[in-house]
Amino acid sequence: MIRHLLLSGGPTHEFATTSGLLADLLTDHGVTTTIVTEPADAGAVLRAAEDGTGEAVDLLTVNALRWRMDQERYAHQRADHAVVLDTADLAVLDRFVRTGGGLLALHTAVICFDADPVWHTLCGASWNWERSTHPPLGPVAVDVTAAGRRHPLTTGLPSFSVEDEAYAFLDTDPDIEPLLVTAHDGATHPLLWARAVGQGRVVTDLLGHGPASFAHPTHASILARAATWATGGRTTPAATTRSPA
Repeated sequence: MIRHLLLSGGPTHEFATTSGLLADLLTDHGVTTTIVTEPADAGAVLRAAEDGTGEAVDLLTVNALRWRMDQERYAHQRADHAVVLDTADLAVLDRFVRTGGGLLALHTAVICFDADPVWHTLCGASWNWERSTHPPLGPVAVDVTAAGRRHPLTTGLPSFSVEDEAYAFLDTDPDIEPLLVTAHDGATHPLLWARAVGQGRVVTDLLGHGPASFAHPTHASILARAATWATGGRTTPAATTRSPA
C-alpha cells in the first residue's frame, strides 16, 4: 500500500475536482490518499509521521497554488489564499524527501512557496514572475523525448495532445532531464522530469491545469506510474479518505 498525502487548494484552478480525480485514479493502483488544504496541515502530518505519533507517509503530492501573493492583481484573493510557509514545514518536507519519501509536484506546484530555495531544489524548477509565462488554456502538443522513451514513467507511451497550460521560461536546474516537452514561443520547454533527491524520488509534472488533463488517458497513465516510481513500486489495493476542507 502507498500512503499518499495530497496538498490541494488555491485560486484560479479547480483543485478540489482535480485532487479528487487524482485520488480516485490512484486508488486503482494501490494508493490510499488523505487530502489536506493547508500547507501547515501537510507539515503537521509529515512531522507526526516522522516522530511516530502519526501514520507513515510514502508519497506527498502538491496539487495546489499557495504563495504570498505579493502581486497587486492578486490583492483581492490574499485573505483567502496567501500563505508564507513556515521554515519548519519546509524543513520537514525536505527531510521527508531526502530520507526516502516520494514527491509529485503538479502544475502550479512550481509557483508555490515563492521560489524558496528548499522547494525549488526539490522540484528542480520554479516560476519566475519576471519572465515565466504560458499560452492560453488550450491544446498542448506533448512530445516524448529520447530520455522519456527509456524512463519507466513514459516508456512505450506516444506523443499526445491535451487541453492544458504549457508553462514556459521557468527557472530550471541544469540537471533536469526532460521526459516530455512542448514547443512554443520559439523554444522547447520541459513538461515532465523525474530524479532522485537524497534517498527520495521526485516527479515534477507541469501538466494538470484542469479536469481534462487528469482525464486524458496518456496523462492519467503517467500520473499512475509517477506514484509507483516515486515510492519504489509498492502497490496493493487501498482506499481513499479525505479530510474536511
